[in-house]
Amino acid sequence: MSVELKLSRSNRIYRPDEQIEGKIITKFSSSISHYGVRLTVNGSVNLQVRGGSAGVIESIVGVLKPITIVKKSVEIRPSGKISSGTTEIPFSLTLKQPGESKSGKFYETFHGEDISIQYLLTVEVARGYLHKSLSATLEFIIESEKAELLELPISPELVLFYITQDTQKHPLLSELKSGGFRVSGRIPTQCSLSCALRGEMTVEASALPIQSIDIHLLRVESILVGDRIASEATLIQTTQQIADGDVSRGLSLPIYVLLPRLLTCPTVLAGPFSIEFKVSIVISFQSELSKLHPKSDPRTPRLWLAMETLPLELVRTM
Repeated sequence: MSVELKLSRSNRIYRPDEQIEGKIITKFSSSISHYGVRLTVNGSVNLQVRGGSAGVIESIVGVLKPITIVKKSVEIRPSGKISSGTTEIPFSLTLKQPGESKSGKFYETFHGEDISIQYLLTVEVARGYLHKSLSATLEFIIESEKAELLELPISPELVLFYITQDTQKHPLLSELKSGGFRVSGRIPTQCSLSCALRGEMTVEASALPIQSIDIHLLRVESILVGDRIASEATLIQTTQQIADGDVSRGLSLPIYVLLPRLLTCPTVLAGPFSIEFKVSIVISFQSELSKLHPKSDPRTPRLWLAMETLPLELVRTM
């Protein structure tokens, strides 16, 4: 015997004021009696501090309770029987009624390292004390309400950036210092989640041949714990490569990065937590040192790496 949840939308994407419709599908070899079929929706922000760069005492991790966004329960069927074979029970519920108070904000679905925003739909077929209840859980995805969406175009102007030996907080190879190195480019600091991140860059001068140019998308998750803020940046995605091998000097190179859906969300600056994003341009030079460390983390400053990291605000647009 089994119970399954199936939503009417295959992508499982909804907005808070939309109706969530679907079916509860039961498959039994014989008919069963039950004490009600109940559907529950839970939305919460789950927070945890892993240590590392956060620098927060481990003993206080346990006080980080989930932040409840929504919790509703409705009875789909009263006590009765469900016949043998396959039975489909339709359901419909609304997370947020029109005109309902906006005190409880519906943050978008997000799966991070320390912060997870999740919406779960659970069906339970109660069978009393002598039999174990039957249940099934399904995650669905919440996106911003239409009233919160921004209109296109956003940030039409691109921000200029420069990468030279003088912009680096770490030393570069001596050949670069003596022979010169300069990269310039343009990239937006605000981007719609439904669009690609677009920009351009040019290698104006480099005394050493370039091995690769990569774009890293980073998330910065911050959690308020007592009077401290635990903050940690992690790598979401690497776009390899903007350039593979040495490139002609003065040639404009396009930047084009698609944003992963569940690993990104609109930038959130809430009281107890925040979710922000950054984009990092990493240039690797051909050298004997780089050959000796082929598996090194490209986010870690090295003699053969030059990089520039810029803030990136993500928004949801119409």
